[in-house]
Amino acid sequence: MTIVSVVGLALLAVVGMGAWVYVVNNVEHPAYRLVRQDGAIEIRDYPTLIQAEVTRTGDRKTAVTAGFRSLAAYIFARERAGDSIAMTAPVTQERPKIAMTAPVAQSPEQGADGNRWVVQFIMPSEYTLEALPRPASPDIRLRETEPKRRAAIRFSGVATDRLLAANEKQLRNWLARQGLQASAVSTYAYYNDPFTPGPLRRNEVIVDVLGETDGS
Repeated sequence: MTIVSVVGLALLAVVGMGAWVYVVNNVEHPAYRLVRQDGAIEIRDYPTLIQAEVTRTGDRKTAVTAGFRSLAAYIFARERAGDSIAMTAPVTQERPKIAMTAPVAQSPEQGADGNRWVVQFIMPSEYTLEALPRPASPDIRLRETEPKRRAAIRFSGVATDRLLAANEKQLRNWLARQGLQASAVSTYAYYNDPFTPGPLRRNEVIVDVLGETDGS
């Protein structure tokens, strides 16, 4: 029975991994042009993207969870008329360090309350800003980003504050060694749901590369 149980668990793991790969590969990701790669680090040129965003307060995890729920209600047409919008990945959030420079994903807004964050979903590429359904809630905003050059580091695991900080440090140190200037704002990108096992998760820390050719 022990051997049968082990084999059964192994088969479930294989099936689960296959399902995860299928879902990740069939969810639209934002398009970008790969400029340079060094292991887990990439320099990318991003085009104009359309995003839905909402401001939430709390620590990083609390804010992104609350923001995700509000934006999910919008894209799945739970609180508005019209059809649902296809889910995309990643869900992103930004944290300013010194000053905001054209935020792209989730960012604590400047002010007395440093725990205000703007959580964002990237909309499917088939939509224009004018074609998107209007949100029922006034705190959900739709906007376009500008083309830009960005650096990203990819890693797995449960995205704790400690893991994010370690990868952000690695990315910024790499950029400094290349003689590239990074923006003060860091974007945290999460590609998976909370039920995906840590080793199968895809996370990224992304920063703008300043003084470089953008993605236009």
